[in-house]
Amino acid sequence: MALDPATLPDDVDALKRLIVSLTREAVHASTLIEKLRGELARLKRARFGTSSEKFGPRLEQLELAIEALEVDEAERLAGTPVVAEAREAARLRPARRDLPAHLPRESVVHAGPCACPACGGSLRRIGEDVTESLDYVPGRFKVVRHVREAFACRACEQVVQAPAPHHAVPRGRAGPGLLAHIAVAKFDDHLPLYRQAEIYARDGVELATSTLSGWLGATAATLQPLTDLLRREVITGSDVLHGDDTPIPVLAPGTGKTSIGRLWTYVRDERPHGGVRPPAAVFFASPDRRGERPLAHLAAFSGVLVADGYAGFNGLYEAGRVGGALTEAACWAHVRRKIFEVHAATSSALAAEALERIGALYGIERDLHGKPPDLRHRERQVRSKPLAEALKVWAETSLTQVPGRSELAKALRYMLARWPALMRAFDDGRLALDNNAAERALRSVAVGRKNYLFAGSALGAERAAAFYTLIETAKMNGLDPESYLRDVLTRIADHPAKRLSDLLPWNWTPTDWTQQAA
Repeated sequence: MALDPATLPDDVDALKRLIVSLTREAVHASTLIEKLRGELARLKRARFGTSSEKFGPRLEQLELAIEALEVDEAERLAGTPVVAEAREAARLRPARRDLPAHLPRESVVHAGPCACPACGGSLRRIGEDVTESLDYVPGRFKVVRHVREAFACRACEQVVQAPAPHHAVPRGRAGPGLLAHIAVAKFDDHLPLYRQAEIYARDGVELATSTLSGWLGATAATLQPLTDLLRREVITGSDVLHGDDTPIPVLAPGTGKTSIGRLWTYVRDERPHGGVRPPAAVFFASPDRRGERPLAHLAAFSGVLVADGYAGFNGLYEAGRVGGALTEAACWAHVRRKIFEVHAATSSALAAEALERIGALYGIERDLHGKPPDLRHRERQVRSKPLAEALKVWAETSLTQVPGRSELAKALRYMLARWPALMRAFDDGRLALDNNAAERALRSVAVGRKNYLFAGSALGAERAAAFYTLIETAKMNGLDPESYLRDVLTRIADHPAKRLSDLLPWNWTPTDWTQQAA
């Protein structure tokens, strides 16, 4: 977590105590990581010394737990540079290995001044400093040589040189293309860092998982201001949102146990009615599914929320909500899904008729896709609303013909209980019939959950929510998320804070080098 300089104590002794305290926390995390690495090594020896496969899941859990702890630590240190520098000074580190010699080199010369800044005298070249960083362009690694020529003034002998190039990861040698590739591979291609390390090794680039973890954590800290801005823009700048959530197991490091946290998404997508606001999906993490979570996420939102029937959303629709009640719009896809499950299990003729009636509503929606809200409203009033009203009468009649405890009766009661919210779409051309926009945004989370099993910590779940926010929104706006993040990481350190909105996916304009690299 980043420290606000305004909150730092003025007293020097108090500041020293704060640094010592934070450093102790970092040392404790390092100790736990080393303990888990020892356990991992022991299990690997046991696994390869026997034919039993029982160690596989435990090994995978440890790999992911260590990865999460290392990324957490790196993100914390990136937000507390004073502590990071104190720690670096106290550690004995082995000399850095040279970057692989077989990789192609690309030199970038950082030109110095034309005249001495002190006296205006002419300069003579006296040498150069070269810093190498490992970078990645689609399909291959490369080494970028940052050459800073040094000059001395002929008149006053002052030495001048271009400033050192910015690296997105402090004290790191990873280029923005590599950082973007690591993040997208984990959160969009669903590859844990230890698997990425194995892939890179096949290209002759040996990168320890701890190194990748450190880079990912620092990348998350670097991008945090942009993530926070994107969330604010979507929550406060929308009048219709789709909301949904999904479970995500969260590991308690050192215990081997997991608890069930949640990832929430709120999606703005005006494309079905030709709206002018750009599409976006923002994500939040929480340790539970209590109703206070969506209340906090949407505290600055006013308008219509399209969502399923989860009771935790009910507080949003109450008049006592700060900022006033949101308008509820229910999801026809959830209704259809419940009836479809009954039909698949029983081949019920009544369920088939319900599906046919709902299908007719969706048939009309296909004709209206992309049309402006006023036209959609008129057509729905004439074509869709009478069909929906007839469906309600049919459902009420059908309930008298089936056992009250049957699954079909439950599905029909589910529909009728939400009837006013289901009908809302027919009275508002901006609304979709269903919540599929939010479900599509959560699809990548579901796929990733199968591959990396769990979030390694509560901080890891929050980090995943941040990366999903940037990656999914970039994709919704037709961007290649890796090219987008590569360019953002190149520019964000020197980008004026008051113009940070220029880097939002829907405002982003790629630099020339980004297009060449792609």
